[in-house]
Amino acid sequence: MLRRIRENIDAIFDQDPAARSRLEVVLCYPGFHAVTLHQLSHMLWTHDFYTLARCVSHFSRVWTGIEIHPGATLGRRVFIDHGMGVVVGETTIIGDDVTIYQGVTLGAGAAARMGSATRGTKRHPTLGNGVVVGSGAEIQGDIMVGDNVRIASGSILLKDVPDNSVVVGVPGRVIYRDGQKVKDEVPDIEAEAIKSLKDKVRKLEKQLQSVTACIESLQLSTPVAPVNEEEEAPTSPTSTDPVDVFLHGAGI
Repeated sequence: MLRRIRENIDAIFDQDPAARSRLEVVLCYPGFHAVTLHQLSHMLWTHDFYTLARCVSHFSRVWTGIEIHPGATLGRRVFIDHGMGVVVGETTIIGDDVTIYQGVTLGAGAAARMGSATRGTKRHPTLGNGVVVGSGAEIQGDIMVGDNVRIASGSILLKDVPDNSVVVGVPGRVIYRDGQKVKDEVPDIEAEAIKSLKDKVRKLEKQLQSVTACIESLQLSTPVAPVNEEEEAPTSPTSTDPVDVFLHGAGI
């Protein structure tokens, strides 16, 4: 346990340029305090001292603002930077050399709404080695996040992520894998709607040019009778047209 504590101190001192000394890390870093107290609470938890483990965890939460369930499994050199508002659920597994920023939730997702029916099951995510989770991100459910994954701030991740990936957005999607940009599999509703509008405008311009050319060729001498504009019937909300999908709530 002492060896792991020294490892954590060295890891924080090496990663955070704001740290001026190892003594400062020991005295002033809530992430270090939370991880160290979790080692104690987790040891108690694994020896079936559940209530005492929860008491230690609760004290850590009050002191640091970081909530780590004593049943969670943390690897070596886990660095929780700033830390306020971090929540780590009971069946979470975190690998080595993971960095977690403030406001991150490693939660149970849909399993949390099923209550005691899911007690004793794996409900929370598993993070591989070298993962970085940006501030305010959420990783929900029993999913696997591979090694060396970067999760952008504010992302909500609901499915497995392969190794060496970059994840952004709500819901989270992989935009880079092994250093190569990945084609977005999630449709961009706003972009599709704008593209559809541009196509319709282009068609209308061609029709207008055709009508103008026809009028000029006929050399009409009488004014064209105005066309009565009738109120356009409302579009069915079940239309599959991207513009209709956008206007009926998917994009607004």
